[in-house]
Parts: sequence; structure tokens; C-alpha cells
Amino acid sequence: MISPFTIHIHDERLSAIRTKVEAYDWSQLTDAGGWSAGVGVNDLKRLVAYWLDTYKWREVEQRLNRLPNFKTDVEGEGIHFLHAKGDGSRPPVLLLHGWPGSYLEFEALIDPLVAEGHDVVVPSLPGFAFSQPITGVIGPRRAAGLMHELMTRLFAGRRYVVQGGDWGAGIASWIAYTQPDALLGIHLNMVSVLAKDVIPTTQEEKDLVKRRAAVLDWETGYSREQETRPQTLGVALADSPVGLAGWILEKFGKWADLGATADGSPDIWARFSEDELLTNIMLYLAPSSVVTSTWIYHGKRLEGSQSFPEGTRVKVPTGVAAFPDPVFLPPPRSLAEKTYNIVHWNTMPKGGHFAALEQPELMLADLRTFITNIEGGRR
Repeated sequence: MISPFTIHIHDERLSAIRTKVEAYDWSQLTDAGGWSAGVGVNDLKRLVAYWLDTYKWREVEQRLNRLPNFKTDVEGEGIHFLHAKGDGSRPPVLLLHGWPGSYLEFEALIDPLVAEGHDVVVPSLPGFAFSQPITGVIGPRRAAGLMHELMTRLFAGRRYVVQGGDWGAGIASWIAYTQPDALLGIHLNMVSVLAKDVIPTTQEEKDLVKRRAAVLDWETGYSREQETRPQTLGVALADSPVGLAGWILEKFGKWADLGATADGSPDIWARFSEDELLTNIMLYLAPSSVVTSTWIYHGKRLEGSQSFPEGTRVKVPTGVAAFPDPVFLPPPRSLAEKTYNIVHWNTMPKGGHFAALEQPELMLADLRTFITNIEGGRR
């Protein structure tokens, strides 16, 4: 059964969060200087001050409830999703976020796509935001099955398009691998899953892999922890709203395509507002999805779904919007083509890891072009 869903966080939960934010002891947080060793303390203090003095969840909640929210049980897992209905003249579009983002990354894309005839479905991934309860650890391959089942329930017999970045890209890739006949195409802004036997052969590919490894060596300690010990990490994050805010704010500061301030710190406020960042953080805190959202990392390890089997060739038409992600560097097209049927590739001029949120107009234009091209090719 699919039911309309109304977001309402109990007053007691909101009060408990505020009490802990107010009680945070800043004297215990020694500052290593700017963003040199993680999140910038001064930027975090600015965000927390706004949280206490200005941010109003109830007003945000009212706005979120004006979106077409639904919830359903998919194979025993509670899945929250937006479903904005077009006139059915164009293929349905499934938009998939990652960590530490949310379904709201795609908000600016929904109405334009609906106006063009698409039904647009934007889930919270299993264990994220209001996609609860889930029965246990779910990795990206299992999540792909759940997302496909959701789309089958909504659009039985109709082929659909998937767009995704971060975990959304991995899940889109696994849908393409497991359910190729269900898809018109996948559109990725991160190429995260390749066949296990893919190796760089050209100098461009070798240089990229070397540069990316150097960056990831500095930037992915969080991933190792969430992949191997999410429960231990969860003890701290579930108890400290300010701790979670720092954990997430760092990723927006380091992963987005931002300029720098005079001291070399990311100029995060030039691109993101306090309201945007806090609402995203609250979608982890308020419904208590802090811990379960990290389980997808652990699930990837348990499934072994970080790569496809040797010799895999994903035949589904694939488009790539290669945004200049400063951490998860986009691969050369030639490397992606060793696994995917690349029919569309666009090197984007700006925009980072949270592409749909950072540059919604560029993302929308590229997705439109990709869909138009594959519609013509599959008629």
C-alpha cells in the first residue's frame, strides 16, 4: 500500500535536540586552525549560532509537507519518497541522492521535469530521513532492488530513467546491471562502480587514478569508519547534534565546488545558506536516521558491491555529467567505457559532488539532453 505521508517531528524530539545543541561545551574543542584538520570551528560555530537563534524547523516542516510525500513498505522496508506526477507523455524519472545529502538535493529539478511530461520519483534511500524502519544493514545492490520494486509498483511495465550521484550513482548502476530491460537509461554524475577487472591503460587513465588515489587518501577516513565500524561511530553521532553537524558540514565544505577565503578555507557561505545546511542535517537528526544512514557503507562491504564481476558490460545507455568534483574526480570517458555503454558525456564547467543542489540548471539541462537522445534511440 502506498499512502500519503505527513512529516511531523514530535515536540519532545525537537526539544531534546535543542537542549543538546545548547549544552555543547565549545571549550573542549581545540582548534587546529581553519579547515586544516577537518571542519572549520568558526564555520561550525556560525552554523550552530544560527541553529539556536534563527532556524525554525516547524516552518521548514510546513514547506516540506507541501511536496508530494508518500510512504510505502517495499519487501519489509519502509520507504519514503516524493512522487510528482506528469502527464505520462515522457518516461518516469527516478532521482537518487547519496550521503550526506538528501532527497531535497533534487527539489529544483522536479517541477521542470513534471512540466515536460515526466513523473518524477525522489526517494529517501533506505535508512535515510523518513525511509524507516528498515530491518537491518542494506547495501547498494539490495537498495537497487528496493528502488526497482518501488518503480515497478508505481509504473508497471514502463521503462524508466535513473539519475544519481554518490550512492545514487552506485544504486543506478546496480539497477542497470540487474534490471537492464526495465530502463531506458541511467544518467550519472559519479562513476563509482566498474567491472572488477578494469585497469587503466592509457596515460590519461593512469594519471587520473594516481591523482584520485592521492586525494582519497586524505579525504575518505570517514568512509572507512562507516564501512567497518558504523555502530561505534553511531554511538557518538546519535548523541551529539553538534557532532553530527560537524561530520556533515565538513563534507559540504570539502566536496562542493567552492572558492576559498583568505586563509584558504572553503568559502562555504558563498554557495550554501545556513537554512539549506541545517535542513539537510535535521533530516538525519530529527527522524533519528543518523546511524542507519551509515549502514549502506557497511552493506557495500558485506555485499562486495563496490565493483561488478569481471567481464561485466552494462548495456543500458549511460550518460555522464562529469562535474568537477574536487574529491571524487571524474574518470576519463575511456575508463568508464570499459564497463558502461556511454552514449552521452558532458564535461561540466562547474559544480561539485552535490551537483543537483549546487548547479541545478546545469544538471537539469544535461539530464534533459540525455533523455531526449535516448528516447529517440529506443523508439
